Amino acid sequence: MNITFYAHASFRFEADGLAVVTDPYTPGPKPGSGFGPIDEAADLVIMSSSTDRFHSDPSHVRGSPAVVDALDVGPEGLTVKGVEIRAFPAMESLTYDFQGQHGRDPDANALYLFRLGGLRVLHLGDTGNPVAPEHLEALRGQVDILLALAGAHATIALDDLDAAIAAIGPRVVIPMHYFSPRGWLRIEPVETFVSRYPAEAVTRVGGPTLELTPETLPEQLHIYVLEQSR
Repeated sequence: MNITFYAHASFRFEADGLAVVTDPYTPGPKPGSGFGPIDEAADLVIMSSSTDRFHSDPSHVRGSPAVVDALDVGPEGLTVKGVEIRAFPAMESLTYDFQGQHGRDPDANALYLFRLGGLRVLHLGDTGNPVAPEHLEALRGQVDILLALAGAHATIALDDLDAAIAAIGPRVVIPMHYFSPRGWLRIEPVETFVSRYPAEAVTRVGGPTLELTPETLPEQLHIYVLEQSR
């Protein structure tokens, strides 16, 4: 599977003749995200909600992709274009001052797990709280690659993220949703997250792309830091 980090929480996964894009942001200057458009075709777009301009704007994904809002995926899951999707409801932070900062209340979103190229990928959506115990139990041992919210502040606290990673047990963690000078959110840089782990468990890829297969997964937890490309 080929993995490309676009920006923020948006990735491209390619395998089995399919391209899947996660959580596309609204491009352009504020009130957009500050990031450039994706401008590539995909077969499937999965979003953690349909209400957040940093996570739910597929307008700049080319082609005619099927678009799935993870909040619409029922407990039985969903299969779209051969991709199995499961969703786990979540909320934006219940302690961050969304009303004072943005004039609104916290919104619902969802973690989502999908399978492609023989690998199981968990996207943490835009959750701002500890992952619910029932979700941790359902996900334990079921995740190969975890896309981790590493910017703190309005998203999951890093102590709670560490606890979720330990409970779920992925083989690979790829940080996302961390500071970029192209974006305008003042969130933590990726170093704040990776400094919590041994240096030998971290690879700085030096670019936005990574290739993984079931055969090349590391035996123990390893963090791959990709650069945001948009």
